[in-house]
Amino acid sequence: MDQQTENTMAVDSIQPVDTSLNGSHSFPEATIEELERELPVVYDDQVPLGELLSRVVQAIYAELSELAETLPNMSDAARKRTLADWVVKTKKQVVKLYAVAKWARDAKTVQKCMNITSFLMTQNQQFEDAMRGLNYAKESLDPARLRNHDLLTSLDVLTTGSYLRLPTCIKKMIIPPTPLTDADVKETLSNMEDVIRYRLRMSEIVPVEMARYRIADGRVHFTVPHLFETSLCLRGAEPGEGWFFVNVEFLITIGGDVTGLQEFPRAPTGIIKRHITDEADARLAFYLPLPEEPAPPAGVEIPSRPHLPEGVVDTPLVRLYNFLQMMSLSYQLEILWYQAERIRSLGWGEYLAIQMSKDRKTMTASYWIRPPVLQPQNRQRFKIPLLGGTLTISIVESPAPPQAGPGPARSARARAMSRIQQKSKLGGGRPSDEVEGLKSSVRWQPEPNALGVLLQSEDVFMPENGLQVDPDNLDFEAMLRVVLDKHTKAILLGLQRQLQYGPTKSVFSAPGVVSVVQEGGIHALRVHLCADEVVIITVDARTGRINLRDTGDLAAAGRGPRFSAISEKLNENPTILLEALVRLRIHTITDLAEQKANYLGLQSYRRRNFQQEEMIKLGQFARGTLYIQLSSFPNNYLVLVITDGGFRYALISTKVLTDSMYGNMVMEDIAWLNFERIHGEDIVITAETIDHKIGVKRKRDSVESVNVFQEDNDPTGFNLDTQVLRELYSYCCARVAYMNVERQFKRQGIPFTYVNPTSGLAMSTELAHLQSSLARSVPALCVQSKDILAGAPAAEAAMPNIRVIPLNWWSERKAQVVTCVKLKYVQQPMGKTASSSAVIRPSKRIIYDTTEAIVSFLSENVDTCVGEFLEEWARVSKMVVIAREVSQMSKKWPDVRLISFDLQTVEFVYASNCTVSISCQDQISLSGGNFDLRFSRCRPYNDADMDEENVFNPHDDAEPFFRNILRHHGLAPSLHRLVTLLRDTLPIALELEDMRLYSEKTGQNVDTFPKAAGWYRLLYSDLRHALDFRLMSGQRVAIIDGSHSLFDGPLQPSDPAYTELGLQPIDNFRELVLEVIKDMLASGKLVLGTAAAIDVGVICNVSCVRLVGRAIHSKVLERLKT
Repeated sequence: MDQQTENTMAVDSIQPVDTSLNGSHSFPEATIEELERELPVVYDDQVPLGELLSRVVQAIYAELSELAETLPNMSDAARKRTLADWVVKTKKQVVKLYAVAKWARDAKTVQKCMNITSFLMTQNQQFEDAMRGLNYAKESLDPARLRNHDLLTSLDVLTTGSYLRLPTCIKKMIIPPTPLTDADVKETLSNMEDVIRYRLRMSEIVPVEMARYRIADGRVHFTVPHLFETSLCLRGAEPGEGWFFVNVEFLITIGGDVTGLQEFPRAPTGIIKRHITDEADARLAFYLPLPEEPAPPAGVEIPSRPHLPEGVVDTPLVRLYNFLQMMSLSYQLEILWYQAERIRSLGWGEYLAIQMSKDRKTMTASYWIRPPVLQPQNRQRFKIPLLGGTLTISIVESPAPPQAGPGPARSARARAMSRIQQKSKLGGGRPSDEVEGLKSSVRWQPEPNALGVLLQSEDVFMPENGLQVDPDNLDFEAMLRVVLDKHTKAILLGLQRQLQYGPTKSVFSAPGVVSVVQEGGIHALRVHLCADEVVIITVDARTGRINLRDTGDLAAAGRGPRFSAISEKLNENPTILLEALVRLRIHTITDLAEQKANYLGLQSYRRRNFQQEEMIKLGQFARGTLYIQLSSFPNNYLVLVITDGGFRYALISTKVLTDSMYGNMVMEDIAWLNFERIHGEDIVITAETIDHKIGVKRKRDSVESVNVFQEDNDPTGFNLDTQVLRELYSYCCARVAYMNVERQFKRQGIPFTYVNPTSGLAMSTELAHLQSSLARSVPALCVQSKDILAGAPAAEAAMPNIRVIPLNWWSERKAQVVTCVKLKYVQQPMGKTASSSAVIRPSKRIIYDTTEAIVSFLSENVDTCVGEFLEEWARVSKMVVIAREVSQMSKKWPDVRLISFDLQTVEFVYASNCTVSISCQDQISLSGGNFDLRFSRCRPYNDADMDEENVFNPHDDAEPFFRNILRHHGLAPSLHRLVTLLRDTLPIALELEDMRLYSEKTGQNVDTFPKAAGWYRLLYSDLRHALDFRLMSGQRVAIIDGSHSLFDGPLQPSDPAYTELGLQPIDNFRELVLEVIKDMLASGKLVLGTAAAIDVGVICNVSCVRLVGRAIHSKVLERLKT
């Protein structure tokens, strides 16, 4: 039937379906889109592309914003490096994002595949669940089947009314025997106790170790301290009846972590109890005959029981003791093994190995397991073991000493009791078994050269009672920690000896630098690096790894990664610890110095592009360097040279080799600095100049001495204070400034000497702020005025000694140089720029102390200070000479007086109320410099409203001609010539100015202008006729026709040079002049001999030039009108 049904189903399954039949109940096929919607949607490990794109863009924008804030504060090199790193990193992210975007094109297909996979997995799970359900139904239905009917028993009950075939055991189980009364039980137990007591005292050999026992409840209870407590009972009261085992309790206490304590109960139960019971009963009945049993089947041979030899007495209690002793010790060893394995599971697995021998009597724990690391052979002096040491716990025999005879280790009293017992109970017989003396032994064996440290025997010595198994406190972790603590301390002591007496003894041999301390119960090696910096070296008890850490202050928080990296390298090769500590010390010292430099805002570098042969110039004891660049002098550095004993300070001058591929630098000058001498009273000038081409040292000058370095400990050590660094930096700035000044003197061939800048020199109040605590330590230069002022104007005005002192080198401002010159005579300032103070500052670069006659020239540029001084001196000295000469002129001309003097400008009255102000500039140029003259008139004290016409000095128009007079034939003679010329031409200039003003009022448009210093021209409105006023020697003035020259005759119309565009002769000018002179002589305005007519004009005295000139001008105007 089943086969037929199956065939029918198979046929039905392949029949075609006619969709035209039963149209109302047929379903159309689902489309692919509908099927896809039925699939489960899975988004495992997928992220939307938009979210990823948004996060990447936001991260790039945040980093770019941060760079925009931080880059302006960086140096140019750091800014470029940071920006380049950011571009490379961002480019990588964008490329990854681009690749993801490419892959995202197939995201829809991948999503569909994942949905299909999830659907198939779900379907497969449903199939598996169905199969499991069917299998469960099959297995659960089988036991539910009914058993066959018991027809025979049913017939018996039906015919006889009772069961005829019920087993006897059922009757015994159903019908209990008659129980004993309490009195019977008590009597039986009491009788058994008497039998036990008799046998133990009279015939049974009891080991001395089991001598402590009690008899109660029908049994005997033996107690062996620290091992076990057991109870036995006799099989019967007959002498041949043996013992049987009742119970045992191991006298142990588990210490430490009590997790898993239930696995090791003191009183075993279950299968362990069954095993102990069977083994104990077998040992107790080892020589007893077996009970009678039916004969075995044919062909089966039962082994014979052992028999006691002649004269040997059975001692079952000895065998029991030996068995339970081994069980107790093994039990303790298993507990320790369990604790060790649990420790391994709690994070010690990689570093702790536990091995148990095949006989389960020896457990070996190997700690500080290290993975093998391939190291170059030349890097290690000896091979480092892959473990720190071993801790072995074993069960061993404890024999008595040879002089005590055979047997276990016992006290003399116990051995005597044992002999007495055997003699009294056995007589001449021998016991069948001897007591086995066993004990737990603990042995620690540190591995030689563990962690690359040689240990002393006294450091690893462990007393006998230092390591032992304590049954009252079974704690493997405590034992292991005792070993680890001892080994750690021995290693740290070994490291201390290596640091203090090894190759690094020059650094770490001082008392208190290296010490073994205990912090929080952990031994540590405390190494003082420098200043307040201390590194703590510990050995991790779990891993055996060497760890370095600082003291935990907040300032050292950023050094954590460095300590981690050093610790990682140390654990790969522990032999480099000494080298690592020395490097760490150098890095720490450099960090502290760099930190102090950053506090002061100084630019510092740990390395510069020096080759190795250049670095040797800093000395063979240099361990590290820090280069602090002088802001005002980029090619100079203050170098902090780190040695074993302390800092050495050097000032170097560098030069970049342009022909090198990588822009290598060389040290041109090296000056060693002594801070104690710098901070003291003496001038310090110690320097070395090194020629980088030939590599030899030469003294800079005979004044300077080379400071030969000796390897000694600087009392200050590495306690670099910011004030010390600031003063060193300031001193270097001053040192370089003075070197630059010195270089200028040498270039110009000016000899100089070194002097103390603060001795015997009264500093002006204007310069009081330009002071430093190191002012006495900075050398000043003293030059002779005859040397530096050779060829300069007014060199005789300066005293012989001129001091050049660098300033501002201690501040953040640009370094300056002040040159102090004492004048031979005192010229008090006067005028509107003068003040009541004894010190004036006429300009930014000049300070004048009138009481001491000291002029201080301040130069802002150190490299050009000598040239600037000479320029300023030329200007100041000329002003001093001019002021002095003007003061002396008052004796010759009473109306000449000095009205203003401030070292920059001299203003004086040269005639009447006419004044001239003289200043100069570019005095050291090849052309000899220029003078600037400003002409004006004095305002009367009671005429504050004086108009501009009366203030104007007509000499101002001739200023370009007057200024050239001072540039020739010496300043003093030129000045006298200038004043004379001004006084002689003043009437001409005043009269011409009056003519011009009058013509403006009358509308005649007459123009006047100078042609030279003593030559003025009056040009008429037709621009073709003019009068020339020319000053002649002897205070005479020639008034001539402007068309004529004093040196050439008049031009005729027939001459080639004649042109109508030039000036034309004034018609009948000779007759006009003669007429004017005659009229003036007749009227008495002229005195005979003060004027004389010539062919082209008239010559008259300066005193009458105004009258003659005005009269001739009037006649010419009339003639030109007609």
